[in-house]
Amino acid sequence: MNPYVLLACAIFSELVGTTSLKLSEGFSQPVPSLGVVIGYGLAFYLVSLTLEELPIGVVYGTWAALGIVGVAAIGTVVFNEPIDMIGAIGILLIIGGVYCVTVLSEMSAH
Repeated sequence: MNPYVLLACAIFSELVGTTSLKLSEGFSQPVPSLGVVIGYGLAFYLVSLTLEELPIGVVYGTWAALGIVGVAAIGTVVFNEPIDMIGAIGILLIIGGVYCVTVLSEMSAH
């Protein structure tokens, strides 16, 4: 399977795990708590498969950065958490950094 598809699935799984962590209320809610375990477990498994084909700097940088962007978006949309202009600029810089590492740099396997 395409390693970038695996990485996208890993990021999605991490977003499920992190959103479930917020909903688990300190692991006091059983269903979201199970979502944490499954989401993070699947995310790490998929990242391990991705690392078989792509450099660790590219994989981890992309996974972490897009996880941050995704969680910020979920926080804003689902949990009504505010974002200010400086935060939005920071998120754009993160996205720009991922673009530089994965597309422009020779770090990634093209």
